[in-house]
Amino acid sequence: MTVHSLPDPQDLAAAAAQQRTRAGRLRMLLVVLVCAAPVIASYFAFYVLQPRGSAYGELIQPTVDLPAALALTDLDGKPVAAESLKGQWLLTLVQEGACDAACDRRLFTQRQLREMLGKERDKVEKLLLLPDDAPAPSPELRKALADAPAVTVLRAPRAQLQAWLKPAAGQSLQDHFFLIDPLGRWMLRAPGTPEPGKFKADLSKLLKASAGWDKPGR
Repeated sequence: MTVHSLPDPQDLAAAAAQQRTRAGRLRMLLVVLVCAAPVIASYFAFYVLQPRGSAYGELIQPTVDLPAALALTDLDGKPVAAESLKGQWLLTLVQEGACDAACDRRLFTQRQLREMLGKERDKVEKLLLLPDDAPAPSPELRKALADAPAVTVLRAPRAQLQAWLKPAAGQSLQDHFFLIDPLGRWMLRAPGTPEPGKFKADLSKLLKASAGWDKPGR
């Protein structure tokens, strides 16, 4: 009769431990894929499925990350962490000087564009960036910006703003709308006096493609 040796208990325990490790890694990979899928889907839909040139605004490729060292402050001079801007789409304007009639029109357009999004508007926040050497908003403008839904107004060093956001050739930062995604990446530039319907179509495509990725009410 042939006598077969019994398996070593230590080998069995090691094999079981390896199997648990593989299962744990697989579960972690699945979680990462589930979290990343909406991000991947939104960019795939907007950059790949949509024919090139179909966007009204100018797509920024590659996207430009929000600088972690961006030295933001509120209008009272209190520091604001750059990371706090993440979590929603940011419909952004830069005002380089005193707010004149053109500035008023851009702020009105910013407000109207957000409202045109209907039930999706809570996923978009209005942001106004001021270089640190720009004049302070007047009391009247401050009051207007504070009216619901309020505009987030922040100051930043001019050099840092210019290193992050870029105007088109022959134009200045205040000549554009800049769209920043919920991960803090600048990904689209549009005219400062856009055709509202066409620009709204861009915004709607992105919000639809990224459903479940960003979250309202940051």
